[in-house]
Amino acid sequence: MFLALKELKHAKFRYAMMSVIIILIAWLVFILSGLGNGLSSLSAAAVKNLKADYVVYEETAGATFSKSILSEEKVNEINSTKGVEDAAGFGSSMASISKRELDNSSKKTDVALLGIQAGSFVEPTVIEGRQLSNQHELGLLADESLKDKGYKLGDQLLISNSKMEATIVGFVKNQTFNHLPALFSTLDTWREYQYAAPGADNGIKEPVQAIILQAPNLDGDKLDKDIQGIKTVTKSTAVKGMPGYKEESGTILMMLAFLIVISAFIIAVFFYVITIQKTQQFGVMKAIGASNRFISKAIVSQVFILSAFGIVIGIGLTYLTALVFPKDMPFNLDVKLLILYGISLLIISLLSSIVSVRQITKIDPLTALGRVE
Repeated sequence: MFLALKELKHAKFRYAMMSVIIILIAWLVFILSGLGNGLSSLSAAAVKNLKADYVVYEETAGATFSKSILSEEKVNEINSTKGVEDAAGFGSSMASISKRELDNSSKKTDVALLGIQAGSFVEPTVIEGRQLSNQHELGLLADESLKDKGYKLGDQLLISNSKMEATIVGFVKNQTFNHLPALFSTLDTWREYQYAAPGADNGIKEPVQAIILQAPNLDGDKLDKDIQGIKTVTKSTAVKGMPGYKEESGTILMMLAFLIVISAFIIAVFFYVITIQKTQQFGVMKAIGASNRFISKAIVSQVFILSAFGIVIGIGLTYLTALVFPKDMPFNLDVKLLILYGISLLIISLLSSIVSVRQITKIDPLTALGRVE
């Protein structure tokens, strides 16, 4: 470490340039991580935030809400199954809303209308206003992002393609579905909108799209065998089944993977070139008794110091950048992901130094000093 610090101090400009490169790479990795996490949250936050373990769909729906339709009667049937602590129906629809104004001047806003059982574990916590109530079926819980679009408590809303009128009774936090702000209603209100067309419910009594389960010790396969026509999946599988979720996440992960691999090549080439330039110096050190291990440790220490410094600064710049991003940009920094990608960058940087270390072991002191042709 002593030799590494001396070298860094002696060649300030050379290593400062390398630090800048590592900082920029780390900064870009963390920015992409935040954007990827933000997009995934925007796509499925309402499902991710469910206090649930499993989701039950129609057997042939492919774990997709929009393709599934079940009778709410199955809720009681599933609730009586061993291993299930609680169960509740769930439904989703895409809709547009506008304020009820006399001159019809209110602009329409796209939302996801989610039907839930009032008072169940599926209902999100209200941060302003009151919870849903079956006594006031036309009450809605709205994601707080709708405040930025001019909506407030008590607003009466017109729901497009229907004669329904509903009122915002509460606001909830971080509840989006299919990249749209969520509106939570009672299941009866949701059914009135979703299955307004005659025959849309396929003759199923009190239809729901899925049944959410609290069942940490449930055997999903056994449940599927015991109850006909259903498919039980974990909550994480349900999240991955959201439209576009896998594609978005896969694209971001591929970009991050390429970026990390490219950074490994850049660091490896940089230190390899430096090692070649200092061949004669290393030859002198070997001639006076320095071991390959001693010199290699100095190289690895330099890589560790520069990489750790660059990653820390990159994290700081990412948080500063997040402060200036517009509110509607889907950017969400996850501390666990920052640590994971930071450690990954550090490990890959250290592994890239192996090229330089191997070159050092091949240096012959006499050849390096120019005494042998």
